[in-house]
Amino acid sequence: MKAKYKRVAVSILSLFALLAMWEAAVRLLGVEKYILPPPTEVAAYIVRAIADMSLPNAIVITLKRLLVGYAIGLCIGIPVGMLCSRFNLFKDSIGLLALGLQALPSVCWVPLAIMWFGQTESAMLFVVVMGTVWSMILATEHGVRNIPPIYLRAASTMGSKGFHTWIHVILPASFPSILGGMKQGWAFAWRSLMAAEIYVTILTGFGLGQLLHYGRELLDMDQVIGVMCVVIIIGLLVDKVLFSPLEAHLRKKWGIE
Repeated sequence: MKAKYKRVAVSILSLFALLAMWEAAVRLLGVEKYILPPPTEVAAYIVRAIADMSLPNAIVITLKRLLVGYAIGLCIGIPVGMLCSRFNLFKDSIGLLALGLQALPSVCWVPLAIMWFGQTESAMLFVVVMGTVWSMILATEHGVRNIPPIYLRAASTMGSKGFHTWIHVILPASFPSILGGMKQGWAFAWRSLMAAEIYVTILTGFGLGQLLHYGRELLDMDQVIGVMCVVIIIGLLVDKVLFSPLEAHLRKKWGIE
């Protein structure tokens, strides 16, 4: 426990040291504010945005879009990945398609989403789902195909078959790989949503991507850097609160920690 607190303290001190170096470099070199603002002015923007509720509202709207699209991507990707691992027909069609589309940059889905759905929430939801589902299909297929055969033989010997084997043997055994896909899918979903919010302008709510876009339009670099910092902080919090505990539990369960 003491070592953990020590690491946290070292990380915080390192962060403040980097911010101090950033501040000193900007001030000494006389860098223009529209190029790179000092961290104190970025922090001042974040405080103002929190006070007028524009930043909290944007965070809520973005997270709502992200969670809905991410959940849909999981619900589609995991079952389809299992089908790809079981049937060669799905592997040679959907699996091959997923392998190719996973390499497609998320921003490429935005023009297609706008043409299909217009400037609507559905367009953003489509982009987030497309950013999530392909990595989930590949991770699930990889996890199921790499289960040691002895697990399935042992389950069959004890009378497990059909749906019971999938739920109680295959899914738990492949979960480490699925968790890796979930983590990767979350990162892709973030990137997809930021691209969608920058290019899709709707009046139903302005998210972090729109704040980032309008900061660029107004040459307000405080706002641009501030929103980027908020996105980074949210990503770190999700990793430390959700994915890291799950990974630690899996390592302990499988006896590798």
